[in-house]
Amino acid sequence: MKTIGMYLAIFGIGSIILSFMNMQFTLLMWIDNWGETTGWAIRIGMTFVGAILFFIGLSQQEADHHER
Repeated sequence: MKTIGMYLAIFGIGSIILSFMNMQFTLLMWIDNWGETTGWAIRIGMTFVGAILFFIGLSQQEADHHER
């Protein structure tokens, strides 16, 4: 879960940065099909959900480490 969250957050942050330069990831070009506001909501959501998954995975990894 930690790895998926990390990639999701990286793509979200990268998409935000690239959108300021009027560029997009090829994989994420569909984001703006529903309008600019929805595109921003998806980008921010990807970043937020990715960060949550990353920290949940990190805490689970620490909990597993402490059980040993």
